[in-house]
Amino acid sequence: GLALLGEVSDAQSIAKKITEMLDEQGLKVTLANDNGYQEAEAQFLVNFVDAPIVKKIQSFAYKNSLKETDRATYQAMEALIHNLNTMNSRAGAQTPFSSINYGTDTSIEGRLVIKNILLAEEAGLGNGETPIFPIHIFKIKEGVNFDPDDPNYDLFKLACRVSAKRLFPNFSFIDAPFNLQYYKEGNPDTEIAYMGCRTRVIGNAYDPTREIVTGRGNLSFTTINLPRLGIKAQRNIGAFFDSLDELMDLCIDQLMHRFKIQCSKRVRNYPFLMGQGIWLDSEKLTADDTLEEVLKHGTLSVGFIGLAECLKVLTGKHHGESEEARELGLEIISRMRARMDEETKRTGLNFSLLATPAEGLSGRFVKMDRERYGEIAGVTDREYYTNSFHVPVYYPITAFEKLKIEAPYHALTNAGHISYIELDGDPLNNLFAFEKVVRYMKEVGIGYGSINHPVDRDPVCGYTGIIGDKCPKCGRSEAEHSKVIHERIPRAKACCEGDN
Repeated sequence: GLALLGEVSDAQSIAKKITEMLDEQGLKVTLANDNGYQEAEAQFLVNFVDAPIVKKIQSFAYKNSLKETDRATYQAMEALIHNLNTMNSRAGAQTPFSSINYGTDTSIEGRLVIKNILLAEEAGLGNGETPIFPIHIFKIKEGVNFDPDDPNYDLFKLACRVSAKRLFPNFSFIDAPFNLQYYKEGNPDTEIAYMGCRTRVIGNAYDPTREIVTGRGNLSFTTINLPRLGIKAQRNIGAFFDSLDELMDLCIDQLMHRFKIQCSKRVRNYPFLMGQGIWLDSEKLTADDTLEEVLKHGTLSVGFIGLAECLKVLTGKHHGESEEARELGLEIISRMRARMDEETKRTGLNFSLLATPAEGLSGRFVKMDRERYGEIAGVTDREYYTNSFHVPVYYPITAFEKLKIEAPYHALTNAGHISYIELDGDPLNNLFAFEKVVRYMKEVGIGYGSINHPVDRDPVCGYTGIIGDKCPKCGRSEAEHSKVIHERIPRAKACCEGDN
């Protein structure tokens, strides 16, 4: 735009002079133009040209710089998604598990990033493939993005549209009471963040002044096979709780044993996590220092699997079928949470209760129990145990009923949780209903929720959506072509068998 002032060299000289003078005043260019930069710049420019032309120059420059910044931001977000789906773990067997949480930054720059990470996810990989990683988690907060008058409501709407096409983002809820208690307005470190399937780290008994999500992590977790305890109790509820208490004590001892081993390690054993200052206070340590004071910020968790099958063997019904089973289920998980809280108070360490993701454990445990106890109807007669506290995937129930039953368990499982619901058909055809489900999650107290639905992709033309006998985009069918008509992405995201 400064070329309007005359020769290019003169324009560049003027632009440099103006930038230097404004820099001396502490003024920097921002997309939001929130520090008086443009006004101060205009005062200098009127020494060379008339005021109306100054406005044209600034308008042209701002419009085009914003356009170029938007384009560059999209390309950066596109590169992030592509890179996280093509890099290998050190074992070379799978893509590293990655998650990103976003949605509450209302600055113009933050909104630009959120918009473009969503658009890049919506566009997909290569010929329309749905990205598996990173797991996108959209944080929802009243006053920020939940209602039509909120500054980021348009991004919430976009998140619903992208999730309806690509399965992600999932949704976390800052206003859930067990998340809101840590929230401090203006401090993003206090906004709840989840990892992938469900992991949650925020409370800090070791240092209550640093109850934050950054610089910390889960150190270890051990999962209890609830159906086996139920089988062994032979419908004796008292015997079940006795064995549960004993196993909780054993798990806590095991976690403490591992914790002591971890604490004995030195900074040089963890060159990235500690050497690069990833963990809280790790930057204060030298290469030969041990880690106990740093790791005390982490969490030690006991998890569980198969609450539904446990209730089935104890009462004859699971918590989706019976109010009695529902009450017993909450009693069981409350008992487990109370034991973890007791240990937290006793040791000052962060013991917590996890709704275990159990990607492989759901099949392994049931196979072991079937071999030992035989086939038990509703318990060991399937290929997997139901994940954590979920209502079984095979049980016919509405999305709202399922969410209402599972919501109380989110408050109890402070190490992490998630509730899945599944929609039939293409949710892109009814985004109003999709958003209604997300809003109901918040209403009933879900901390972290996800909506599954069928996602097909035509490997030839790249169409993504639901494909029946013919591809809606190119019209081909399997009968007419040798290639398959579509590839379906598994509905249970991140390979969480038994989830729904």
